Amino acid sequence: MAEDNILFQDIFDVKDVNPNGKRFDRVSRVLARSENYEMELTLDINSELYPVEIAEKVSFVLASSLALDSSGVSDTRESWRERAPGEHDLSDEYEYVMYGKVYRYEDAAGTASNLASGQKVSVYASFGGLLMCLEGDFRHLQKITVGENIYLLMRK
Repeated sequence: MAEDNILFQDIFDVKDVNPNGKRFDRVSRVLARSENYEMELTLDINSELYPVEIAEKVSFVLASSLALDSSGVSDTRESWRERAPGEHDLSDEYEYVMYGKVYRYEDAAGTASNLASGQKVSVYASFGGLLMCLEGDFRHLQKITVGENIYLLMRK
């Protein structure tokens, strides 16, 4: 189905919300840990549209396209909202969707915690000013490249 579009997918347990206090009225910073790949996620979300509580589980996906079939992988549309009536895409299966760009891919080697684990990396993306940092083993993040436009999709 949309397997070619999926860059990363896992279920995250929300560990903390706004650990340094709430800085903006409608934005919350969420800290979460993945169940399957031991990834760490720091994500700014619009808490007015999609409130998240500590201990909730969320399905998290990063995708290069919202197309349900592989024919739409090279999708060059400017907006994910441009759909013909009756047309379905990956966003129909999720509650919260953001569109943004990967701006940094950082090798975290050299820190004490990474000497034991080996190849830990961090991927940074911006979704119109709402930021994301996804950290973990490079094997799970190797499909993501700097400068790439991506979709972030979440559901509880």
